[in-house]
Amino acid sequence: MAGTDFPDDLRAAQTRLHRATAELAALCRKLPWSVEPLPGRPGTTHPHTGHVTAGRADSPGWTEEEKRAVARLRTECVELSLLISTHGYWYRFEAEERVRARSELKDVTRRAATPPHGITEAA
Repeated sequence: MAGTDFPDDLRAAQTRLHRATAELAALCRKLPWSVEPLPGRPGTTHPHTGHVTAGRADSPGWTEEEKRAVARLRTECVELSLLISTHGYWYRFEAEERVRARSELKDVTRRAATPPHGITEAA
């Protein structure tokens, strides 16, 4: 197995990929449910309790700045994924061993990429 002798550039790319995907997920959770402005829909009222479920408020859509931020993070994730998956380091392994080494890289870099609890990077 590769151990922890991954090249520095590969470690850095994987760490950044963890962070970029976390930033993208955090950003998307904050955005309105629709990219374009759309009307919401009323929920369903339970006949016995009156509790309303599954409704959705109007979506104002995303701003141009939000669209650019999402596009930038998605592009960065794709580029980093390509850089990592085509890195010359992987050619030293047979297919099954490559999968194990790839998983190990994700595991060892995930800890470095995780910010302290409750703190996230801004997109």
